[in-house]
Amino acid sequence: MTKTLHLRSFDIPAFNKFGIGFDDLFDNLMRVTQTQSSTNYPPHNVIKTGDDTVTIEVAVAGFSEGEINISLDQRLLTVTGNKKRDDSIKQEYLHRGISSRDFAQTFPLAEHVEVNGAAVKDGILTVYLERKVPESAKPKSIAITYTV
Repeated sequence: MTKTLHLRSFDIPAFNKFGIGFDDLFDNLMRVTQTQSSTNYPPHNVIKTGDDTVTIEVAVAGFSEGEINISLDQRLLTVTGNKKRDDSIKQEYLHRGISSRDFAQTFPLAEHVEVNGAAVKDGILTVYLERKVPESAKPKSIAITYTV
C-alpha cells in the first residue's frame, strides 16, 4: 500500500538557500497557488503546437460576441464570460444541458510569453501564445582566457 503525501504550505525562506536568484520562481509559485480556481468550468485544452507556441482552447458554446473578454495582467491571462440574460423571454426548460453561467478562467504565463491573438470558431475560443525570448536573455557562451 502506498501513501500519498500532500504539501500544504511552502516555507519560502528555506527554499531560497538552495539557489541564488530564484526569488522570482518562488514568487510565481506562490502566485499560481493563490490564483488557482477549484472549478474546471468551462472545459479547456492547453496544446503545445511547436517548440515555442502553445494554443489554449476554451469551450464557450452559447456565448455571443461581446460576452467574452480576454485580459493579460502581470503574466496572468484571464478569460471571462458574462452571459447577458434577457428576462423578457420566458422559457420553460424541460432539460438544460448547455450551461450559460458566468465564468473566469486564469492561466499563469511564463516569462516572455506573448498573446498573438484569439478567435472563436464552432463554440471554441482559441488563444494563440508564443514564447519570444529576447537575445539578451538567451544563453551565451563565455570565452575563457588562458594565461601562460
